Amino acid sequence: MPSEKLTYWMALSLTGASPLKIRQAIDQLGGPEEVLSASLEELSSLGFSAPTVDRIKNWKSLPYQETIEKSIRTGLQLLTLEDKSYPSYLRQIPDPPALLYVQGSFSASDSLCLAIVGTRHPSVYGLTMAERFAGQLAELGVTIVSGLARGIDTQAHRAALKARGRTIAVLGSGHHCLYPPENRKLAGEISQHGAVISEFPPETIPLPENFPRRNRIISGLSRGVLVVEAGQRSGALITAGLAAEQNREVFALPGQVSSPTSSGAHRLLKEGAKLVESVQDILEELNLQVQPVIAENSSIENQPAEEMEKRLLHLLAKPCSLDELSVATAASVSSISSLLVKLELQGRVRSLPGKRYQRTRKINGN
Repeated sequence: MPSEKLTYWMALSLTGASPLKIRQAIDQLGGPEEVLSASLEELSSLGFSAPTVDRIKNWKSLPYQETIEKSIRTGLQLLTLEDKSYPSYLRQIPDPPALLYVQGSFSASDSLCLAIVGTRHPSVYGLTMAERFAGQLAELGVTIVSGLARGIDTQAHRAALKARGRTIAVLGSGHHCLYPPENRKLAGEISQHGAVISEFPPETIPLPENFPRRNRIISGLSRGVLVVEAGQRSGALITAGLAAEQNREVFALPGQVSSPTSSGAHRLLKEGAKLVESVQDILEELNLQVQPVIAENSSIENQPAEEMEKRLLHLLAKPCSLDELSVATAASVSSISSLLVKLELQGRVRSLPGKRYQRTRKINGN
């Protein structure tokens, strides 16, 4: 049986009031029940429009009970601004959702999130970079946030799952009208290793205006936003702009000068975004201390980590690719990649052009 407080939060969220106005009203009046019972004069003084004031005064006619019951019946968790499990970083923005519909769950480790976003029509380079950065960051315990859109978003989510890390997808629709529809299976996988969230009721269709609005949640959850590849009119640039307004770091990858899908990222770099060439650039800028997350069934656990590091460093007397190291050590590419990131952060290994690696100094005279 839902709590009475939840019914007030749900009703308030269904009035159509903007998240910013709801936050301001809650801060001033004390809670959702107080907002719903406020006088016409109080509501008008808070800046609510006349139609919104009318809906608030007649909130009992809204389908709040039906929406709660249907959400719970279909496996969605409902989180309000005052719930302890509501993401703390998201709560800090000026206009957080009053209520979140969640498939899956949040974890304490989700306090360390990075958003990876980009074009829906990426190049091979963009897809490769999205996979590389999302996978390596996920292996280091960073939760990857994106929008479940086609292209870069999808690649980032999949790479995080492949690395056995956590990822959060933010929808621009309700859960029962998931968009794009071909990502429904991916959304199910994400909910097992993170969360699929929306501020929209389950039956909300994917209207165009919903997607710019959801972008503030993507950036709001995160310590920073990495734009992998984006054109001049990409929604990723909206997310980057919102991140800057929310005092989040904005990162961008350089691309080919002649590529239209890199023009937006280049514009961000001109405007002061941090240029990124490796995961280490992000970790250093955010001043993050992380440790690789090693999968339980990874072959790397068949021997002490020190031994594996020693083997890698000896092999890296000459430049090697991930695949070559994987074959030489009988370990997965994912595990090798995780250790290489750690060794790069320690300054013992450097990345070379062509996705190759080499150690930075001699070992035992070799």
